Amino acid sequence: MAASCKSLYRCCQQSVCHLVARKLSSSRSVSPPPLHRRILLFLTQRFYDLEMLLSWRGQLRRKGIMRKNAYYDFTQRLYGSDIAAAFYILSLKGGFRFVGQSDWFRADQRGKFNWDFLNHKDTPLEEVDMSYTVINYRGLDNLEGQQSLRTLALRGCPEVDDWFLARLHVFEDSLEELDISHCPRITTGGLAALRNLKGLRRLDLSSLPGISSPGLVVILLEEMLPQCQIIATGYDYSIKQHGGEEEVQR
Repeated sequence: MAASCKSLYRCCQQSVCHLVARKLSSSRSVSPPPLHRRILLFLTQRFYDLEMLLSWRGQLRRKGIMRKNAYYDFTQRLYGSDIAAAFYILSLKGGFRFVGQSDWFRADQRGKFNWDFLNHKDTPLEEVDMSYTVINYRGLDNLEGQQSLRTLALRGCPEVDDWFLARLHVFEDSLEELDISHCPRITTGGLAALRNLKGLRRLDLSSLPGISSPGLVVILLEEMLPQCQIIATGYDYSIKQHGGEEEVQR
């Protein structure tokens, strides 16, 4: 009985060895894929990894921007709406000037600023410069209480969009100067919301890439805001007729 079991085990072992040897020989006979296919496969795998990494990075960036534009509720309750608005502006590396004051408070490139603005409690803001910051529509909650705001500069702000312009109606009684030049997300439809700013005296909408017909937009804005000086540089106002040599230059 023991001898028969040993012979059966030896037979199974030999069969397994034969199968492994046959598989190895067959795998050696298959030639590897061409070099260009291997390169394409490598790039495809890395592309999906890179795409996932960029998506993850974009989500983190969006969360960071929303966090920076969060409502400063605690500061507002502790120091009042004016100081809360001032602190929000400085935290985004912006600048401002209080009503009745000639000096500006600004943050430097490293985000450092002078804390003397805390001495101006219950003093509203008159001028605000948020140029090249990440202010967005959510951050406007921190400025809504500034009913003495006359000047607002938003030049080159990547997060200022049509929804942001629609919310500027909260300053319709005070705002006189507005700079939204070089803001990539503003379109023609968003500019229509500026009709609510009846007190506006100066509007700079230069170099807005989302504006397709700048000449027509300027004309419409001049009709909506007849008392406002509109500055619109950085556009090609030439109109060429396909059937002739005539060209009209604004």
